[in-house]
Amino acid sequence: MKFKHFIALSILSIGFVFCGQNLNAQVSHPNDIVTFTNHDNANYDSLMNSYYFRKYSSSVEKHYKNQTNYNYSAFDKVPDSLLKARLDALPTIIPMDYNSDVRMWINTYIRLMSQRCDVMLTLSEFYFPMFEQVLTQYNVPTELKYLTIVESAMNPQATSRAGAAGLWQFMYTTGKLYGLEVNSLVDDRRDPYLSTVAAARHLRDLYKIFQDWGLALAAYNCGAGGVQKALARAGGGKKTFWEIYNYLPRETRGYVPAFIGATYAMNYYYEHGIRPHKINIPISRDTVHLRQNATFSQISHWTGIDVAELRALNPQFRTDLVPVSAGRSSITLPSDKLSKFIRLQDSIYNGSRRADPVQPEAVAATTPQTNPTVSSVATNKSSVKKKQQPAKPKVTRVTYKVKKGDTLSRIAKKHGVTVQQIKKLNRMRSDVLREGQVLVIKG
Repeated sequence: MKFKHFIALSILSIGFVFCGQNLNAQVSHPNDIVTFTNHDNANYDSLMNSYYFRKYSSSVEKHYKNQTNYNYSAFDKVPDSLLKARLDALPTIIPMDYNSDVRMWINTYIRLMSQRCDVMLTLSEFYFPMFEQVLTQYNVPTELKYLTIVESAMNPQATSRAGAAGLWQFMYTTGKLYGLEVNSLVDDRRDPYLSTVAAARHLRDLYKIFQDWGLALAAYNCGAGGVQKALARAGGGKKTFWEIYNYLPRETRGYVPAFIGATYAMNYYYEHGIRPHKINIPISRDTVHLRQNATFSQISHWTGIDVAELRALNPQFRTDLVPVSAGRSSITLPSDKLSKFIRLQDSIYNGSRRADPVQPEAVAATTPQTNPTVSSVATNKSSVKKKQQPAKPKVTRVTYKVKKGDTLSRIAKKHGVTVQQIKKLNRMRSDVLREGQVLVIKG
């Protein structure tokens, strides 16, 4: 998971896309030592060219042309004592240390947020609830969610020159160690949920080795071996990131300060006059399990969900195919389309595109009739009525007793239903479960 100053490089590139501003002019502070590359800019461009951001690009451009609240020179007047006090006030387990390096990264991220606040906050609403749930499940600090800003700008399609991929920038070998499959059909490193589980486990393992979150973060960047070498060279019983700072690889030295800077910016952007512009991505979404292979084009045809949107919600699939036969059955859909998918899934699996997905009533209403009689009209109405009121199949009641460590998403996946279905059947208002609780799954 090589740190390429990804977010700093890539977010600033959007100035070309939307505002036509000079990147070098934006990074004029004497302490800003970030080097920009076309490769890193391209990764963020891939996010901005994705379905949701392309869809709302014109409104974003208009908003930022009109935004004048942020003064680039104002940051120089903010005292160190205030920045330190704000970091100290954050409810974090990981120490938010403050020094000149951290100040430089806070400055960098605040400048980036002034141009891309809408993107980062929209994505945080989309991903952070899931990140927090998984990080809590694996007993690691929830503020680690901000690491995805440093690693990938929260772009599941991000790819580094070294081959790291996804939100958490897993290399192939490290991903394999934590159960992330990569083949011709799927790349689990780009699966938001599976990669988050792998990242939580990996970070937990690194903390067990070093017993210090600064060192664990450094090891996430350069590997446990790199940190152990730095500790050995530092000598003298030094055991913290800042104590071995000068012995770490150059890019790793910037990793922890960047993480602290990103954490500050996401919590205090408003204090610097930055006002977000809302982008409407479907925050409400759910996972459904398919019974057979299906392509995005089939699903799109029968549900009306744009193929590009299906790709944005399911970045792990490499060929627009959900390969149930290869053991991958789950797909994420906007919640408002879920019932339509379930109702029409037989047609989706059949792969038929010969007829439009219309209701029986519409077919009856548009069928031409020659010299219709009263009796034939009555017969047609009777036929339509029968189609409108199919007999409801009997459903066997299925229950499940909650075990330690269970989550709603895991239980739903195990039984081939959705989280929303379980919550509705059990009249649940939250996702909180208690051990021994009996849930109705079906019936």
